[in-house]
Amino acid sequence: MEDRTQQEQVSPAVQKRVQDSFNLQGLMSHLGAQITHIGPGRVHIVLPARREVTQQHGYVHAGATSAIADTAGGYAALTLFDEDSEVLTVEYKINLLAPAAGNHLEAIGTVLKPGRTLTVCQLEVYGVQNDGSRKLVANGQQTLIRVNRPAE
Repeated sequence: MEDRTQQEQVSPAVQKRVQDSFNLQGLMSHLGAQITHIGPGRVHIVLPARREVTQQHGYVHAGATSAIADTAGGYAALTLFDEDSEVLTVEYKINLLAPAAGNHLEAIGTVLKPGRTLTVCQLEVYGVQNDGSRKLVANGQQTLIRVNRPAE
């Protein structure tokens, strides 16, 4: 049974705000990551497995794995706040459960508890093979703080 939250969409304005913000992230661009789903309290980010993001054994590096997980959670939280808000990570913990292998990694950030100030997210990262098979390679939890958007 497919999770219905994967099919829920946010408004076009929220989708644009999240995508525009993501496009400003130099690290995500450098890694080659892309947002593939923006739903209410849920964001998916895909990272193609390329030599430039691997460690010495050929697996995707833990730094790249945790970076896409952190970013997916942050944008999942941002989908629930108004346009005058931003989020910053307060802390996150990630467990690396298996070598990050596959055609690409998919990070999924899901809001567990939204709040006026602090929001808690679940982080999952899957290694996805060419045939579509998936293996959970990392999971974690994240706390974010809502801040006012800086004046331009």
